[in-house]
Amino acid sequence: MNAKRHKVLIFDLDGTLIDSSASILAGFAAALEKQKITPKVSLTAQIIGPPLRQTLAMLAGTDDESTIDLLASDFKSYYDTEGYKATHVFPGIDQMLRQLKAEGFELHIATNKRILPTRLILEHLNWSVLFQTVYALDLRVPAFPDKATMLSRLLQDLNIEKTKASYIGDRPEDGQAADKNELTFYAAEWGYSPFSENETQQHWIKVNTPEALHRLCC
Repeated sequence: MNAKRHKVLIFDLDGTLIDSSASILAGFAAALEKQKITPKVSLTAQIIGPPLRQTLAMLAGTDDESTIDLLASDFKSYYDTEGYKATHVFPGIDQMLRQLKAEGFELHIATNKRILPTRLILEHLNWSVLFQTVYALDLRVPAFPDKATMLSRLLQDLNIEKTKASYIGDRPEDGQAADKNELTFYAAEWGYSPFSENETQQHWIKVNTPEALHRLCC
């Protein structure tokens, strides 16, 4: 498959373009401490990626909706005011995005992150002008059930041909979402979760640096 035809590039956010692990983990810790809950899983970058409520349920070791509601509220209160400002951009990403935009690529975001902090981060980084659209699981009511469904809707809403689009992410789940939508998938190995051999599909394209991704796309 010739990646040079893919003038539409859809990016995951956390672990792909930005490293917000420190602020996200601090938000989890603050929420759990406020509710006097000891985390059942270590607070490391490896837990970042799934939807917020799913991660909080795992950390708290409960599916109790009222408990998760409280934790989610506490997390959002922290992250949406101060936490998001600590976002770190992976080396080479800003230059890559601006080059792609200047070269006529159509850029989009499809992320598990909530839409409010996503937009706050893009504004904070002066990236809002780079992306044509931003999709998040909670963009609509009811929320998209998963990333594959969200990608499908993005493609449908914007009348994007699957043969002309690629998805770039840092987790096997991202690759699976791309596969369900018949999109070329670039596995960003600089992210949170390096792809092991047993969880990597042969047709996924591994890229070690943003510069390498830029070369493949162009």
